[in-house]
Amino acid sequence: MKRKGVKALLLVVVLAGAAATAAVMGWPRLWDAQDPAPAVAPASVVRRDFSSSVLATGAVKPQVGSEVRVGSRISGKVERLFSNIGDVLKKGQPIAELEKADLEATVAERQAECRLADAKLVAIEVLAPREIEKAEADVAQYEATAALAKKAFDRESQLTTQGFSAQEVRDQCQERLAVSEANLLASRKGLELAKSRYAEDARQARADAERAKAALDNAQVQRSYATIVAPIAGVIASVSTQEGETVAAGLNAPTFVTIINLDRLQVDAFVDEVDIGKVHVGQRAAFSVDAFPGKEFEGKVAAIYPKAVIQENVVNYDTVIEITSPYSGLLRPEMTATVTIFLEARSGVLAIPAKAVKRVRGKTAVYVATAGGGELREVKVGWKDGPWLEVVSGLKEGETVLLESPAAEPNSAPK
Repeated sequence: MKRKGVKALLLVVVLAGAAATAAVMGWPRLWDAQDPAPAVAPASVVRRDFSSSVLATGAVKPQVGSEVRVGSRISGKVERLFSNIGDVLKKGQPIAELEKADLEATVAERQAECRLADAKLVAIEVLAPREIEKAEADVAQYEATAALAKKAFDRESQLTTQGFSAQEVRDQCQERLAVSEANLLASRKGLELAKSRYAEDARQARADAERAKAALDNAQVQRSYATIVAPIAGVIASVSTQEGETVAAGLNAPTFVTIINLDRLQVDAFVDEVDIGKVHVGQRAAFSVDAFPGKEFEGKVAAIYPKAVIQENVVNYDTVIEITSPYSGLLRPEMTATVTIFLEARSGVLAIPAKAVKRVRGKTAVYVATAGGGELREVKVGWKDGPWLEVVSGLKEGETVLLESPAAEPNSAPK
């Protein structure tokens, strides 16, 4: 009895060791032979309506012209700063004011110069016509004197010829005539000179007045630069200069504040170079942001930048999405956006599950269900719509394809 017990114990130990060895070495278990092989799921080639789309990641950005860095065109100390971060501004609203005592003095000086130039012009326009009138009167007087002298000379000449008057009297009349004609000529020259001088003096006085007015306008413009106003309506995003600081305007204007118009935003989506050929201006788009994951915003493709953006050796193209749905108070610049660009819809195309497509020896193929298992066949695919792929050639409607490779033909070449 003891020997039988020892033999039974040794048999149990041997069987346990064999089982352990089989588990370690991976020998097949007897019960494994009874497990059925997993079934190969089939799928039919059907016609579907495709609305393919392109997915991209981007960010909310201000539109061109909706973000402005406001600076100063002149140098000076900041006397007052009227706004702070987050303040809502209207176009033309004052933001800051520089000291302007020297600018006010310059304006006053230019105003005095304008008044002086205007006074000179008025004086010329009042006095010069009077001088012309006097010159015209002198001409009239000398014309009368010359006419009288001419008559006296003619009379004396006739009397002298008849012998009734002495030659000396005739000569005296001739002298008076010559003097009168000379005075008349001089008075006429004086009249011409007075008119020319009036025209020239008036022209120069008007030019001086215009120059003084231009200098005054320039001084007033320089004074206006001391008040910094908002060029656009928006919200102050940052403040770079504080009250009491002195700014120096050079080639780069010192920035006071940055203003962003939150009602003029867009989405810059980075589309992969593989998909950019399908994207066109005007296509509908939708996007969501992490701040509002349950809300979808509508838009459309407004522009595609011609220059690529290379990020980590991946070529992308900046595609501008114009936001068409209301977003006021929701979106802010630099929010991350997940963008879907909807391509043109296609109806009634042959489609199979994308899972059925395999790459075998560099070719695109599927396993077509046959009585013996599966036949590997080369196909050409087109658009992708979710889990479905368009079949361009290689299959017919109603055929059945396998979603998994049959174990019997793992290395078969596609036909």
